[in-house]
Amino acid sequence: MVTAPLFVSQADSTNSWCRRKLEQLPDGFAVYTTCQTAGRGRRGRAWANAPGQGLYYTVVCKRPMADPAALPLAASLAAMNALEEQVGIRCQVKWPNDLIWQGKKLGGILCEAAQGAILCGIGINLMQDEAYFAQNGLAHGVSAVQIPGCRMNENTPEALAQALSEVFADGMELFYRQGFAAIRREYLARCANLGRHVNFDGGEGRAVDVDEAGRLVVKTDAGEQAVFTGEVTVQGIYGAE
Repeated sequence: MVTAPLFVSQADSTNSWCRRKLEQLPDGFAVYTTCQTAGRGRRGRAWANAPGQGLYYTVVCKRPMADPAALPLAASLAAMNALEEQVGIRCQVKWPNDLIWQGKKLGGILCEAAQGAILCGIGINLMQDEAYFAQNGLAHGVSAVQIPGCRMNENTPEALAQALSEVFADGMELFYRQGFAAIRREYLARCANLGRHVNFDGGEGRAVDVDEAGRLVVKTDAGEQAVFTGEVTVQGIYGAE
């Protein structure tokens, strides 16, 4: 069960905030902010702060789950569903868990293990302008407000955080019990990698599937190869050719 999310006016990162208080926090506790001073992404990358312009959210997952390694993939679906419901944006996922719109990054997921729990962090660009992305060297970033048809107002961060908590409470139950295989079809329908040329650590080829373990299946000259970790660049996404 996910509780109603707690708002804090500022945090170094919502994952770090939860880590410091983890012993006191129940399963499903969620916190969010719109000002994150030391955010980070996968592989330790910094997340440039934009006070009041993004949503930074973490939910504490302490309950057992069938397939914890695939939680980032499931969380990306939760975020996409919440965005569509609250903001009117239908985006895609770049495997494993970047939220993208027309080849540009809208948000991302960072899951971290911590003392018998997983901290599932979600960051979404909401109101940043083009100057923000240019000044921070993020040529391939985008915010929700830049997307045609976006529904946005001052209550959007709160509403989106609440929607994320509701999706985790209800929509993730099947994943918790049965693992990625139970949500694989929905994930495949939103996965932008499929059918594109990709480069990964150790090879390249055409992405053809995501298997029941959540691995990206790439057809190479030497045959099919399943990729689960490492950097993957995708033709047509983030400027890759």
